[in-house]
Amino acid sequence: ITPYGISKVRSEEEISTLADDSFSPIFLRNGTVYGVSPRLRVDIVLNNLVGWAHTTGKVKLYTDGTPWRPLIHVEDVSDAFISAMEAPVNVVHNQVFHVGSNKENYQVRHLAEIVCSVVPGSQIEFVADHEGDQRTYIADFSKIAEKLPQFRPSWTAESGAHQLYQAYK
Repeated sequence: ITPYGISKVRSEEEISTLADDSFSPIFLRNGTVYGVSPRLRVDIVLNNLVGWAHTTGKVKLYTDGTPWRPLIHVEDVSDAFISAMEAPVNVVHNQVFHVGSNKENYQVRHLAEIVCSVVPGSQIEFVADHEGDQRTYIADFSKIAEKLPQFRPSWTAESGAHQLYQAYK
């Protein structure tokens, strides 16, 4: 629904036409990536909520909390890339995989509650006048679990929130 999303799908469609015996593309569609990294993005939902909680004591929601986000830790994304590269070509050739775990689809309100449980003294604050990100989506990660069984995400939103809070401190 966004120009970014449209461009990604169009790129996949065009690149897939080049697939042959000497070129085997794999398309990895990451969930919403979070976690500590050298170039930390603080605009990503979990990174952002923990940052607000730590710096202001408020877990600010610019939605009513009902939108869904599929989350994946940056380290798990790296593991997915390795799993895809090490997989037999016939399993991954010209395939699209959503990268994440079905257990890691969250409503933003639930993420806010997790953050409050991690950051002492923090509380949820709904921002009344907002034009926040209203996108909502739940991803199905069944294909990657079936086709790349060696890939098993090890992070959860809660463990990621703890990691982020420690890094922010």
